[in-house]
Amino acid sequence: MPFRGKEVPCISNARPMNDAVLHRSSKIWELDNIVINHNTVDYQTYGVSSFKDSSEQVRLHIGLRGKYAFRVAQLDRYFELGGYHNNILFTKGFDLEVENKSMRNVTLGINFQPDTFIHLAQKGNEVLKKFGEKVHHRKNALLAKTWKTNNYKIHRVAHEIIYCPYEGPLQQLFLFSKCIELLVLQADLYAKEDVSVVLSGKDEAKLLDAKEILASQTDNPPTIVELARQVALNEFKLKKGFKARFGTTLFGYVHFLRMDKAKRLLLDSQYSIKEIAYQTGYSSPQYFSKAFKQEFGAAPNVVRKNPDFIR
Repeated sequence: MPFRGKEVPCISNARPMNDAVLHRSSKIWELDNIVINHNTVDYQTYGVSSFKDSSEQVRLHIGLRGKYAFRVAQLDRYFELGGYHNNILFTKGFDLEVENKSMRNVTLGINFQPDTFIHLAQKGNEVLKKFGEKVHHRKNALLAKTWKTNNYKIHRVAHEIIYCPYEGPLQQLFLFSKCIELLVLQADLYAKEDVSVVLSGKDEAKLLDAKEILASQTDNPPTIVELARQVALNEFKLKKGFKARFGTTLFGYVHFLRMDKAKRLLLDSQYSIKEIAYQTGYSSPQYFSKAFKQEFGAAPNVVRKNPDFIR
């Protein structure tokens, strides 16, 4: 496949239809039949913003920061999301209403031309093939009704795309490979069955609140008892519902966030490993180093000396 694109830092041309948005910035990479968008939206108030896009695309949506609700007219569906999440959508045109519930939202979008996606989906698992069939027949569709939490592999690949270290032709080849890797990781994630648990709309909202609390307190997260009390949900529903809704346990989510923060501090700051351990909630630098090595396959001091090991 030829690569004709380039990286284009810009302010998005998609303008909101009200004054809720203070600033919207995008970093865009254009490949052959694939467009990557890294969007950061800052709001000056809470409210509903409308966006329109007439293109016909398959959209890999990766939520990286913030909390918001949105409705896609073509799907006639309403979603309320927060923290790290992902799904895949296909729509003929894209009429979107977003209600921001945080003052900054950050997302990554991988937009495939339909025929390119169909070609790739035919080589995938059953989840991807079924979705590819809907795209082939140009049916507005969502990969899954329930959005899943980004696992560490998905978050890592998203980070690699955003902070691509290459330029020129190598950049295009690298970004294309990462788009395919991200598609594979999502297809694998959605092929795994959830734990069966019945949740009401109110319970779903409480689980989102629990997720936001954990994301804001990774250095000193509440206990399960404390968290259940804070969101007014019993412990059973909290534990089982969180696993079913987000594809990971409460502890697993905190661990994921801690490791992500630790990696960023290790690579992008001058903090000592001891200081990073304490900032990420570990009482012992030794315990932190052991957990880090189990996660990344190398000790923190090794990674700091050789950043390319996990970038």
